Amino acid sequence: MNAPLHYQSGFANEFASEAIPGVLPEGQNSPQRVAHGLYAEQLSGTAFTAPRHANRRSWLYRIRPAAMHRPFEPLAHATFHNRFDEAPATPNQLRWSPWPLPEASADFIDGLVTIAGNGGAAEQAGIGIHVYAANRSMEGRFFYDADGELLIVPQQGRLRLATELGVLEVKPLEIAVIPRGVRFRVELPDGAARGYVAENFGALLRLPDAGPIGANSMALPRDFLAPVAAYEDVEGDFELVAKFQGALWRAAIDHSPLDVVAWHGNYAPYKYDLTRYNTVGSISVDHPDPSIFTVLTSPSDTPGTANMDFVIFPPRWLVAEHTFRPPYFHRNVASEFMGLVEGAYDAKAGGFAPGGMSLHNCMSGHGPDAASFEKASAADTGKPDHIANTLAFMFETRKVIRPTRQALDAPQLQVDYYECWQGIRKHFDPSRV
Repeated sequence: MNAPLHYQSGFANEFASEAIPGVLPEGQNSPQRVAHGLYAEQLSGTAFTAPRHANRRSWLYRIRPAAMHRPFEPLAHATFHNRFDEAPATPNQLRWSPWPLPEASADFIDGLVTIAGNGGAAEQAGIGIHVYAANRSMEGRFFYDADGELLIVPQQGRLRLATELGVLEVKPLEIAVIPRGVRFRVELPDGAARGYVAENFGALLRLPDAGPIGANSMALPRDFLAPVAAYEDVEGDFELVAKFQGALWRAAIDHSPLDVVAWHGNYAPYKYDLTRYNTVGSISVDHPDPSIFTVLTSPSDTPGTANMDFVIFPPRWLVAEHTFRPPYFHRNVASEFMGLVEGAYDAKAGGFAPGGMSLHNCMSGHGPDAASFEKASAADTGKPDHIANTLAFMFETRKVIRPTRQALDAPQLQVDYYECWQGIRKHFDPSRV
Protein backbone atom coordinates (compact mmCIF):
# COMPACT_ATOMS: atom_id res chain seq x y z
CA MET A 1 0.00 0.00 0.00
CA ASN A 2 2.85 2.35 -0.78
CA ALA A 3 1.41 3.44 -4.13
CA PRO A 4 0.50 7.11 -4.72
CA LEU A 5 -2.78 8.08 -3.09
CA HIS A 6 -5.88 8.30 -5.24
CA TYR A 7 -9.44 9.09 -4.23
CA GLN A 8 -13.00 8.93 -5.51
CA SER A 9 -15.29 11.93 -5.03
CA GLY A 10 -18.78 12.00 -3.52
CA PHE A 11 -20.65 11.21 -0.31
CA ALA A 12 -22.09 7.67 0.00
CA ASN A 13 -21.85 7.20 -3.74
CA GLU A 14 -22.09 3.82 -5.43
CA PHE A 15 -18.35 3.48 -6.00
CA ALA A 16 -16.50 0.83 -7.97
CA SER A 17 -12.74 0.33 -7.71
CA GLU A 18 -10.30 -2.41 -8.62
CA ALA A 19 -6.55 -2.64 -8.11
CA ILE A 20 -6.34 -5.25 -10.89
CA PRO A 21 -8.48 -4.59 -13.97
CA GLY A 22 -11.22 -7.11 -14.62
CA VAL A 23 -11.76 -8.29 -11.04
CA LEU A 24 -15.22 -6.82 -10.53
CA PRO A 25 -17.82 -9.30 -11.77
CA GLU A 26 -20.36 -8.16 -14.31
CA GLY A 27 -24.06 -8.69 -13.80
CA GLN A 28 -23.92 -10.24 -10.33
CA ASN A 29 -22.22 -9.70 -7.00
CA SER A 30 -21.33 -13.25 -6.01
CA PRO A 31 -20.48 -15.39 -9.03
CA GLN A 32 -19.58 -19.03 -8.65
CA ARG A 33 -15.92 -18.16 -9.25
CA VAL A 34 -14.34 -14.73 -8.81
CA ALA A 35 -11.44 -13.68 -11.05
CA HIS A 36 -7.92 -14.59 -9.87
CA GLY A 37 -9.25 -16.99 -7.23
CA LEU A 38 -10.62 -14.22 -4.99
CA TYR A 39 -13.48 -14.52 -2.52
CA ALA A 40 -16.66 -12.42 -2.63
CA GLU A 41 -17.79 -10.93 0.68
CA GLN A 42 -20.49 -8.39 1.49
CA LEU A 43 -19.92 -5.80 4.22
CA SER A 44 -23.27 -4.40 5.42
CA GLY A 45 -23.45 -1.14 7.36
CA THR A 46 -27.25 -1.08 7.57
CA ALA A 47 -30.00 -3.68 7.75
CA PHE A 48 -30.63 -5.55 4.50
CA THR A 49 -34.12 -4.07 4.42
CA ALA A 50 -33.17 -0.44 5.09
CA PRO A 51 -34.81 1.95 2.60
CA ARG A 52 -32.85 2.17 -0.63
CA HIS A 53 -31.79 5.80 -0.05
CA ALA A 54 -30.36 4.84 3.36
CA ASN A 55 -29.02 1.38 2.55
CA ARG A 56 -25.25 1.14 2.88
CA ARG A 57 -23.23 -1.90 1.86
CA SER A 58 -20.21 -2.82 -0.20
CA TRP A 59 -19.08 -5.98 -1.96
CA LEU A 60 -15.43 -6.88 -1.39
CA TYR A 61 -13.36 -9.21 -3.56
CA ARG A 62 -10.52 -10.36 -1.39
CA ILE A 63 -7.66 -12.82 -1.15
CA ARG A 64 -9.03 -14.49 2.01
CA PRO A 65 -12.43 -14.16 3.73
CA ALA A 66 -12.58 -12.00 6.87
CA ALA A 67 -13.56 -15.10 8.88
CA MET A 68 -9.98 -16.43 8.70
CA HIS A 69 -8.32 -15.74 12.06
CA ARG A 70 -7.83 -17.50 15.38
CA PRO A 71 -10.43 -17.11 18.19
CA PHE A 72 -10.67 -13.77 19.96
CA GLU A 73 -9.66 -13.38 23.59
CA PRO A 74 -10.06 -10.35 25.88
CA LEU A 75 -7.47 -7.59 25.56
CA ALA A 76 -7.02 -5.34 28.57
CA HIS A 77 -6.74 -1.62 27.82
CA ALA A 78 -6.35 0.81 30.68
CA THR A 79 -7.84 3.91 29.08
CA PHE A 80 -10.00 3.04 26.02
CA HIS A 81 -13.49 1.87 26.96
CA ASN A 82 -17.18 2.77 27.11
CA ARG A 83 -17.66 2.93 30.88
CA PHE A 84 -19.72 6.10 31.12
CA ASP A 85 -21.21 5.26 34.55
CA GLU A 86 -18.04 5.46 36.64
CA ALA A 87 -18.82 8.93 37.98
CA PRO A 88 -22.00 10.99 38.42
CA ALA A 89 -22.83 13.20 35.46
CA THR A 90 -22.13 16.80 36.40
CA PRO A 91 -23.80 20.08 35.44
CA ASN A 92 -20.50 21.90 36.03
CA GLN A 93 -18.73 23.44 33.06
CA LEU A 94 -15.55 21.42 32.43
CA ARG A 95 -12.41 22.16 30.45
CA TRP A 96 -9.20 20.24 29.87
CA SER A 97 -5.76 21.37 28.72
CA PRO A 98 -4.25 19.51 25.74
CA TRP A 99 -3.61 15.82 26.33
CA PRO A 100 0.17 15.17 26.49
CA LEU A 101 2.04 13.17 23.88
CA PRO A 102 3.22 9.81 25.24
CA GLU A 103 6.67 9.41 26.73
CA ALA A 104 6.74 5.64 26.17
CA SER A 105 6.20 3.99 22.78
CA ALA A 106 2.51 4.03 21.86
CA ASP A 107 0.60 3.45 18.65
CA PHE A 108 -2.89 4.74 17.82
CA ILE A 109 -4.68 1.99 19.78
CA ASP A 110 -2.33 2.24 22.75
CA GLY A 111 -2.79 6.01 22.85
CA LEU A 112 -6.59 6.16 22.94
CA VAL A 113 -8.08 7.70 26.10
CA THR A 114 -11.83 7.87 26.71
CA ILE A 115 -12.93 11.29 27.96
CA ALA A 116 -16.72 11.03 28.02
CA GLY A 117 -19.77 9.58 26.34
CA ASN A 118 -23.31 8.29 26.59
CA GLY A 119 -25.39 5.36 25.41
CA GLY A 120 -23.46 2.48 23.93
CA ALA A 121 -23.28 -0.25 21.34
CA ALA A 122 -25.97 -2.40 22.98
CA GLU A 123 -28.33 0.57 22.94
CA GLN A 124 -27.36 1.46 19.34
CA ALA A 125 -27.46 5.12 20.35
CA GLY A 126 -25.12 7.68 21.83
CA ILE A 127 -21.44 8.47 21.34
CA GLY A 128 -18.05 7.81 22.86
CA ILE A 129 -15.59 10.70 22.94
CA HIS A 130 -11.89 9.90 22.96
CA VAL A 131 -8.53 11.53 22.38
CA TYR A 132 -5.49 9.83 20.89
CA ALA A 133 -1.82 10.61 21.41
CA ALA A 134 0.66 8.33 19.63
CA ASN A 135 4.31 8.33 18.62
CA ARG A 136 4.67 5.23 16.44
CA SER A 137 2.82 3.50 13.65
CA MET A 138 0.78 0.38 14.24
CA GLU A 139 3.12 -2.53 13.50
CA GLY A 140 1.87 -6.06 13.06
CA ARG A 141 -1.63 -5.20 14.28
CA PHE A 142 -4.93 -4.17 12.76
CA PHE A 143 -8.12 -2.81 14.33
CA TYR A 144 -11.85 -2.65 13.74
CA ASP A 145 -14.69 -1.23 15.81
CA ALA A 146 -17.87 -3.34 15.85
CA ASP A 147 -19.55 -0.85 18.18
CA GLY A 148 -19.66 2.28 16.02
CA GLU A 149 -18.20 4.30 13.21
CA LEU A 150 -15.15 6.40 14.05
CA LEU A 151 -14.95 10.11 13.23
CA ILE A 152 -11.27 11.07 13.53
CA VAL A 153 -10.23 14.72 13.92
CA PRO A 154 -6.43 15.14 13.74
CA GLN A 155 -4.99 18.04 15.71
CA GLN A 156 -1.25 17.39 15.33
CA GLY A 157 0.49 15.22 12.76
CA ARG A 158 -0.78 13.36 9.72
CA LEU A 159 -2.43 9.93 9.85
CA ARG A 160 -2.12 7.40 7.07
CA LEU A 161 -5.13 5.12 7.39
CA ALA A 162 -4.55 1.87 5.53
CA THR A 163 -8.00 0.24 5.33
CA GLU A 164 -9.53 -2.79 3.67
CA LEU A 165 -10.91 -0.58 0.89
CA GLY A 166 -7.80 1.53 0.31
CA VAL A 167 -5.70 4.25 1.88
CA LEU A 168 -6.70 7.65 3.29
CA GLU A 169 -4.17 10.22 4.43
CA VAL A 170 -5.54 12.93 6.70
CA LYS A 171 -3.88 15.93 8.29
CA PRO A 172 -5.04 18.61 10.72
CA LEU A 173 -7.96 20.60 9.26
CA GLU A 174 -9.22 17.36 7.68
CA ILE A 175 -11.36 14.56 9.10
CA ALA A 176 -11.74 10.87 8.33
CA VAL A 177 -14.61 8.47 9.00
CA ILE A 178 -13.96 4.74 9.35
CA PRO A 179 -17.23 2.80 9.09
CA ARG A 180 -18.22 0.28 11.72
CA GLY A 181 -16.47 -3.03 11.11
CA VAL A 182 -13.89 -1.84 8.58
CA ARG A 183 -10.40 -3.10 9.44
CA PHE A 184 -7.52 -0.66 9.32
CA ARG A 185 -4.01 0.24 10.44
CA VAL A 186 -2.78 3.71 11.45
CA GLU A 187 0.65 4.92 10.33
CA LEU A 188 2.27 8.17 11.45
CA PRO A 189 4.16 9.86 8.59
CA ASP A 190 5.21 12.80 10.81
CA GLY A 191 6.01 10.86 13.97
CA ALA A 192 4.03 12.02 16.99
CA ALA A 193 0.32 12.68 16.42
CA ARG A 194 -2.62 13.79 18.51
CA GLY A 195 -6.31 14.35 17.94
CA TYR A 196 -9.91 13.55 18.79
CA VAL A 197 -12.23 10.63 18.01
CA ALA A 198 -16.03 10.44 18.14
CA GLU A 199 -17.35 6.90 18.25
CA ASN A 200 -20.88 6.99 16.88
CA PHE A 201 -23.12 4.20 18.20
CA GLY A 202 -26.24 5.50 16.47
CA ALA A 203 -27.44 5.99 12.91
CA LEU A 204 -24.67 6.44 10.34
CA LEU A 205 -23.34 9.93 9.84
CA ARG A 206 -24.77 11.73 6.82
CA LEU A 207 -24.97 15.23 5.40
CA PRO A 208 -27.60 17.37 7.15
CA ASP A 209 -30.69 18.55 5.36
CA ALA A 210 -30.06 22.18 4.41
CA GLY A 211 -33.69 23.32 4.08
CA PRO A 212 -33.97 26.96 2.93
CA ILE A 213 -30.18 27.29 2.94
CA GLY A 214 -30.27 25.31 -0.30
CA ALA A 215 -27.97 22.97 -2.15
CA ASN A 216 -24.77 25.01 -2.48
CA SER A 217 -23.67 25.77 1.07
CA MET A 218 -22.23 23.91 4.04
CA ALA A 219 -20.38 20.68 3.16
CA LEU A 220 -20.78 19.63 -0.49
CA PRO A 221 -20.98 15.93 -1.42
CA ARG A 222 -18.31 16.20 -4.14
CA ASP A 223 -15.70 17.27 -1.57
CA PHE A 224 -15.88 13.97 0.32
CA LEU A 225 -13.24 11.52 -0.85
CA ALA A 226 -13.26 7.73 -0.67
CA PRO A 227 -10.18 5.55 -1.31
CA VAL A 228 -9.51 3.44 -4.35
CA ALA A 229 -8.75 -0.25 -4.05
CA ALA A 230 -5.30 -1.19 -2.78
CA TYR A 231 -4.35 -4.50 -1.25
CA GLU A 232 -1.68 -6.27 0.77
CA ASP A 233 -0.79 -9.89 0.06
CA VAL A 234 1.36 -10.40 3.14
CA GLU A 235 1.69 -13.38 5.46
CA GLY A 236 3.12 -13.40 8.98
CA ASP A 237 2.24 -13.29 12.66
CA PHE A 238 -0.21 -10.43 13.15
CA GLU A 239 -2.76 -9.30 15.72
CA LEU A 240 -6.35 -8.36 14.90
CA VAL A 241 -7.87 -6.12 17.59
CA ALA A 242 -11.65 -5.76 17.78
CA LYS A 243 -13.80 -3.46 19.88
CA PHE A 244 -17.01 -5.28 20.74
CA GLN A 245 -19.66 -4.22 23.27
CA GLY A 246 -17.39 -1.69 24.91
CA ALA A 247 -14.36 -3.94 25.38
CA LEU A 248 -11.31 -4.88 23.34
CA TRP A 249 -10.55 -8.35 22.02
CA ARG A 250 -7.59 -9.71 20.08
CA ALA A 251 -7.06 -12.62 17.74
CA ALA A 252 -3.99 -14.02 16.01
CA ILE A 253 -4.13 -13.74 12.22
CA ASP A 254 -1.53 -15.11 9.80
CA HIS A 255 -2.03 -12.57 7.01
CA SER A 256 -2.85 -8.92 6.49
CA PRO A 257 -6.64 -8.44 6.48
CA LEU A 258 -6.16 -5.49 4.12
CA ASP A 259 -6.34 -7.85 1.16
CA VAL A 260 -9.31 -6.49 -0.81
CA VAL A 261 -8.32 -6.38 -4.49
CA ALA A 262 -11.55 -4.77 -5.71
CA TRP A 263 -14.78 -3.46 -4.26
CA HIS A 264 -17.99 -1.72 -5.16
CA GLY A 265 -20.72 -0.18 -3.05
CA ASN A 266 -21.50 2.82 -0.85
CA TYR A 267 -20.15 1.68 2.54
CA ALA A 268 -16.58 2.90 2.64
CA PRO A 269 -14.14 5.06 4.58
CA TYR A 270 -13.99 8.70 3.56
CA LYS A 271 -12.19 11.96 4.28
CA TYR A 272 -13.16 15.62 4.09
CA ASP A 273 -11.11 18.81 4.01
CA LEU A 274 -12.75 21.16 6.53
CA THR A 275 -11.31 24.21 4.75
CA ARG A 276 -13.74 23.46 1.90
CA TYR A 277 -16.75 24.03 4.15
CA ASN A 278 -18.90 26.81 2.68
CA THR A 279 -19.77 28.82 5.78
CA VAL A 280 -23.01 30.78 5.86
CA GLY A 281 -24.05 33.45 8.35
CA SER A 282 -25.93 36.67 8.97
CA ILE A 283 -25.28 39.67 6.70
CA SER A 284 -27.67 41.99 8.52
CA VAL A 285 -28.28 41.68 12.27
CA ASP A 286 -28.25 39.00 14.94
CA HIS A 287 -27.19 35.33 14.94
CA PRO A 288 -28.38 32.33 12.98
CA ASP A 289 -28.36 29.24 15.20
CA PRO A 290 -25.02 27.37 15.30
CA SER A 291 -26.65 24.46 13.48
CA ILE A 292 -25.64 26.27 10.26
CA PHE A 293 -22.11 24.98 10.96
CA THR A 294 -23.09 21.27 10.89
CA VAL A 295 -20.81 19.16 8.71
CA LEU A 296 -22.26 15.71 9.46
CA THR A 297 -25.19 14.46 11.51
CA SER A 298 -26.30 11.15 13.00
CA PRO A 299 -30.09 11.43 13.20
CA SER A 300 -32.13 9.98 16.04
CA ASP A 301 -35.66 8.58 16.14
CA THR A 302 -36.90 12.10 17.02
CA PRO A 303 -37.16 14.27 13.88
CA GLY A 304 -34.88 17.27 14.00
CA THR A 305 -32.99 15.98 17.05
CA ALA A 306 -29.57 14.44 16.46
CA ASN A 307 -28.00 11.47 18.11
CA MET A 308 -24.85 13.41 17.26
CA ASP A 309 -23.93 16.47 15.22
CA PHE A 310 -20.40 17.30 14.13
CA VAL A 311 -20.19 21.10 14.00
CA ILE A 312 -17.21 23.31 13.12
CA PHE A 313 -16.38 26.96 13.70
CA PRO A 314 -14.03 27.77 10.81
CA PRO A 315 -12.50 31.03 9.58
CA ARG A 316 -15.28 33.44 8.58
CA TRP A 317 -16.30 37.08 8.35
CA LEU A 318 -18.60 38.62 10.95
CA VAL A 319 -20.52 41.55 9.50
CA ALA A 320 -23.81 41.76 11.42
CA GLU A 321 -24.38 45.32 12.68
CA HIS A 322 -25.67 46.33 16.11
CA THR A 323 -25.06 42.73 17.19
CA PHE A 324 -22.95 41.01 19.84
CA ARG A 325 -20.87 39.03 17.35
CA PRO A 326 -19.15 36.26 19.34
CA PRO A 327 -21.10 33.19 20.46
CA TYR A 328 -23.70 34.48 22.86
CA PHE A 329 -24.51 33.30 26.40
CA HIS A 330 -26.41 30.12 26.00
CA ARG A 331 -28.15 27.16 27.64
CA ASN A 332 -29.05 24.24 25.46
CA VAL A 333 -31.23 21.13 25.66
CA ALA A 334 -28.37 19.31 23.92
CA SER A 335 -24.94 18.67 25.43
CA GLU A 336 -21.80 20.06 23.81
CA PHE A 337 -18.23 18.78 23.75
CA MET A 338 -15.78 21.15 22.07
CA GLY A 339 -12.22 20.78 20.79
CA LEU A 340 -9.77 23.17 19.16
CA VAL A 341 -7.59 22.16 16.22
CA GLU A 342 -5.73 25.43 15.70
CA GLY A 343 -5.76 29.12 16.57
CA ALA A 344 -8.04 30.68 19.17
CA TYR A 345 -11.77 30.40 19.79
CA ASP A 346 -13.50 33.77 19.57
CA ALA A 347 -15.51 33.29 22.78
CA LYS A 348 -12.49 32.63 25.00
CA ALA A 349 -9.59 35.03 25.64
CA GLY A 350 -7.39 32.25 27.07
CA GLY A 351 -7.24 28.79 28.59
CA PHE A 352 -8.69 26.97 25.56
CA ALA A 353 -5.62 25.81 23.65
CA PRO A 354 -5.28 23.68 20.51
CA GLY A 355 -5.59 20.08 21.63
CA GLY A 356 -7.76 21.09 24.58
CA MET A 357 -11.45 20.41 25.10
CA SER A 358 -14.50 21.55 27.04
CA LEU A 359 -17.81 20.04 28.09
CA HIS A 360 -21.03 21.99 28.65
CA ASN A 361 -23.84 19.62 29.53
CA CYS A 362 -27.59 20.01 29.08
CA MET A 363 -28.82 23.39 30.38
CA SER A 364 -25.43 24.34 31.85
CA GLY A 365 -24.87 28.02 31.17
CA HIS A 366 -21.88 28.91 29.01
CA GLY A 367 -20.65 31.57 26.62
CA PRO A 368 -17.93 34.19 26.29
CA ASP A 369 -15.61 34.78 29.20
CA ALA A 370 -15.41 38.19 30.87
CA ALA A 371 -12.58 39.52 28.71
CA SER A 372 -14.22 38.41 25.46
CA PHE A 373 -17.54 39.96 26.48
CA GLU A 374 -16.01 43.34 27.29
CA LYS A 375 -13.99 43.39 24.07
CA ALA A 376 -16.95 42.46 21.88
CA SER A 377 -19.29 44.89 23.62
CA ALA A 378 -16.98 47.79 22.72
CA ALA A 379 -16.24 46.67 19.14
CA ASP A 380 -17.19 48.85 16.17
CA THR A 381 -19.80 46.75 14.40
CA GLY A 382 -19.76 49.13 11.46
CA LYS A 383 -16.62 47.31 10.38
CA PRO A 384 -16.34 43.64 9.42
CA ASP A 385 -14.36 41.31 11.65
CA HIS A 386 -12.35 38.50 10.08
CA ILE A 387 -12.11 35.42 12.31
CA ALA A 388 -9.00 33.87 10.76
CA ASN A 389 -6.51 31.05 11.37
CA THR A 390 -8.78 29.07 13.63
CA LEU A 391 -10.78 25.88 13.71
CA ALA A 392 -12.87 24.77 16.65
CA PHE A 393 -15.38 21.94 16.51
CA MET A 394 -18.18 20.45 18.56
CA PHE A 395 -19.64 17.00 19.12
CA GLU A 396 -23.24 17.79 20.09
CA THR A 397 -25.67 15.15 21.29
CA ARG A 398 -29.20 14.98 22.65
CA LYS A 399 -28.05 12.80 25.56
CA VAL A 400 -26.17 14.07 28.61
CA ILE A 401 -22.42 13.55 28.14
CA ARG A 402 -20.92 11.70 31.08
CA PRO A 403 -17.19 12.23 31.74
CA THR A 404 -15.15 9.18 32.71
CA ARG A 405 -13.41 8.80 36.03
CA GLN A 406 -10.01 9.01 34.35
CA ALA A 407 -10.94 12.31 32.67
CA LEU A 408 -12.18 13.82 35.93
CA ASP A 409 -9.02 12.72 37.75
CA ALA A 410 -6.62 13.84 35.00
CA PRO A 411 -4.19 16.66 35.76
CA GLN A 412 -5.31 18.26 32.49
CA LEU A 413 -8.72 19.08 34.03
CA GLN A 414 -8.84 22.83 34.68
CA VAL A 415 -10.45 23.01 38.10
CA ASP A 416 -10.59 26.81 37.89
CA TYR A 417 -12.44 26.94 34.55
CA TYR A 418 -15.53 28.44 36.19
CA GLU A 419 -13.51 31.53 37.12
CA CYS A 420 -13.47 32.76 33.52
CA TRP A 421 -17.04 34.02 34.08
CA GLN A 422 -16.60 35.37 37.61
CA GLY A 423 -15.18 38.67 36.37
CA ILE A 424 -18.32 39.54 34.44
CA ARG A 425 -19.47 42.87 35.84
CA LYS A 426 -22.93 44.04 36.70
CA HIS A 427 -23.89 46.86 34.30
CA PHE A 428 -27.58 47.14 35.14
CA ASP A 429 -28.77 50.69 35.79
CA PRO A 430 -32.53 51.35 35.43
CA SER A 431 -31.86 55.07 34.96
CA ARG A 432 -29.57 54.51 31.98
CA VAL A 433 -30.97 54.14 28.48
